[in-house]
Amino acid sequence: MITVTSKRSLGGMRSGAAIHKYLFMPLLRNITTPESSHKFAIWVFKWGLNAKDRLPDDEQLSVEVWGKKVSNPICLAAGFDKHGEAIDGLFDVGFGYVEVGSITPEPQPGNSKPRMFRLPKDKAVINRYGFNSDGHKQVELRLRDRVRRYLFHSAKLHPNITAALLASSPDEVSLSDALGINRSLREDKLLGINLGKNKWRSAEDVQDFVKGIKTFGGYADVLVVNISSPNTPGLRGLQRKEIFEKLLKEVTKARNSLHEPRPALLVKIAPDLSDNELEDIADTALNSGVDGIIVSNTTISRPDTLQSVASLISETGGLSGPPVKPLALKALRKIYQHTNGKLLLVGCGGISNAKDAIEYAKAGATLVQLYTSFGYDGVGKPRELKDDILRELKDKKWSDIIGEQ
Repeated sequence: MITVTSKRSLGGMRSGAAIHKYLFMPLLRNITTPESSHKFAIWVFKWGLNAKDRLPDDEQLSVEVWGKKVSNPICLAAGFDKHGEAIDGLFDVGFGYVEVGSITPEPQPGNSKPRMFRLPKDKAVINRYGFNSDGHKQVELRLRDRVRRYLFHSAKLHPNITAALLASSPDEVSLSDALGINRSLREDKLLGINLGKNKWRSAEDVQDFVKGIKTFGGYADVLVVNISSPNTPGLRGLQRKEIFEKLLKEVTKARNSLHEPRPALLVKIAPDLSDNELEDIADTALNSGVDGIIVSNTTISRPDTLQSVASLISETGGLSGPPVKPLALKALRKIYQHTNGKLLLVGCGGISNAKDAIEYAKAGATLVQLYTSFGYDGVGKPRELKDDILRELKDKKWSDIIGEQ
């Protein structure tokens, strides 16, 4: 279990997280619009003003993915930090993997406002952001600057090593790789970059994803091809078998052309797929050489269990939070069983507590992603989940329960 390396650190994190969850977050929800509070949160994380989880992760939570160790399976889904502005602040709250984006090649504003709606009775959200993005160029500059700052810090700590590397290569990305650190620039943590396409591209055009792979391949431990947002016209059509095969052929070719170490390549799918469609996706993914699937994105359905007012439920967009969990979990379980566990799966959708996370793991998820519950509960959510998962696991490891069903 967690060793008490610092009771003061643990107590400080918990007390700060409790204040954040029960006082600050409700207050913020009551005085701001959903999008305004989202922007404010990004500002807080960008400048490192958030509470930090300074405790090491328990070894029971570690898992190996794509030949790399991840200190814990609790991950942040794409959509929170759309433009790669707050990466380090988000790692500081304890996520094992942070995914930024979706990022489109050209800047685009997304859909008109309002485009994000809270369903507080369901602890859910409906959004129709529509891939608002700063574009490849701006986000790449941001990521390059982050690597540059890391190298400057490394030069102060290891001047001889860094000087030798500078002599052999002036490129920042190559230098960070030569230091033997993950692209996240964090030990046992991974950085994912989620790739989108501009809304004016034709439905079957896959070149935006190829451009994204070439642009961000040197900055990411994981690249994610997002073909499942309901807010970009025609995007979900890329999940149809014939088009999906073409897509995976092109994106795996682009990824394989990158220099070593190559990032893992995942696709993110919708929960609103039939069993036959899920089987086709699983078979195609296995045969293509992609490294895994994220199951799932938001749903366009509106389950009968929703308790929020009809005016909110009827808003157009993707629904996230607890109501999507049955759909996402069913889809993940289907893919895991169909592939006999040969494909790494990331579970995403309605994970609010340790039991949800463990349910996904037992259904076949190696990693689990949050977004909506993090938005509702605040900075202490990753630590809360890790502590509660350890209590549920008892003497088992996280890796022991993957696929237990």
